[in-house]
Amino acid sequence: MEALVLGATGGIGGEVARLLVARGWKVKALHRSQKHGEGLHWITGDAMNRDDVVRAAAGVQLIVHAVNPPGYRNWGSLVLPMIDNTIAAARASGARILLPGTVYNYGPDVLPHIHEDAPQRPVTRKGAIRVEMERRLKDSGLPVLIVRAGDFFGPKAGNSWFAQGLVKPGKPVTAISNPAAPGVGHQWAYLPDVAQTMLRLVERGDQLPLFARYQMQGHWDADGTQMVAAIARAAGNPQLRAGAFPWWLTWVAAPFVPVFRELREMRYLWRQPVRMSNARLLAVLGSEPHTPLDVAVRHTLEGLGCLTSGVRPSYC
Repeated sequence: MEALVLGATGGIGGEVARLLVARGWKVKALHRSQKHGEGLHWITGDAMNRDDVVRAAAGVQLIVHAVNPPGYRNWGSLVLPMIDNTIAAARASGARILLPGTVYNYGPDVLPHIHEDAPQRPVTRKGAIRVEMERRLKDSGLPVLIVRAGDFFGPKAGNSWFAQGLVKPGKPVTAISNPAAPGVGHQWAYLPDVAQTMLRLVERGDQLPLFARYQMQGHWDADGTQMVAAIARAAGNPQLRAGAFPWWLTWVAAPFVPVFRELREMRYLWRQPVRMSNARLLAVLGSEPHTPLDVAVRHTLEGLGCLTSGVRPSYC
């Protein structure tokens, strides 16, 4: 089996690419600059160039569309042309498209409990673009698999709330920020578990509907304190408590820093519980890959360079 991964240098794209290789797939990866390594066949090209994507996808059975504009910049002009190129490449090769879904598609009207067929009425620009992406995929008539999960964290998930909001990559954990309002639950997804779930679904491709959508339960933090406590335990300081995330800074800096503007727009997802049901997933797979929270958090902090070799987690 052969796959093309768009966004293989990113968190979820890289995780899926490495797992595909481990499962015996031949994996191509498209990148604008020449790259080597990780068992991938790197092809120089641009996801914004349709000819590059179609050429790279020749002969593949799966296209992983995990590419996003860096730093949240130029979403309006880049995201939809890239998905159109992927659709054209899948049409030419006959491949299934695998898209990592997001909760941004949903507005506050369907919270806190979200099922796969809930109405998608986003209240942000980014959410509206994600809805349009999925509409184009559905209208294409091609085999599509969308797996939606909570906020990503993992050893190689640098562009995430965990790495950008809760801790500081490359530094020991001496402080933790919590973006959530007090007592508000939040849903997290450990990237290796997400990749495992995606591949298990791909391997059951013949059993899936043409346009298949599934949600993961991941790690449900019922009151917003469990993730913080796991970080503190991994850092060897279980008494460490979280301070409030400086939301005021996102308002001040939003006109000058695109990432802060995007973070501010997503604040509603931290002001009330957000929980997706995985009932449809369990009906297909029987179970969901699930790494224990303490193990997942420790591996994440190690990957982010937040733990020194002398740190002994409090749960050891």
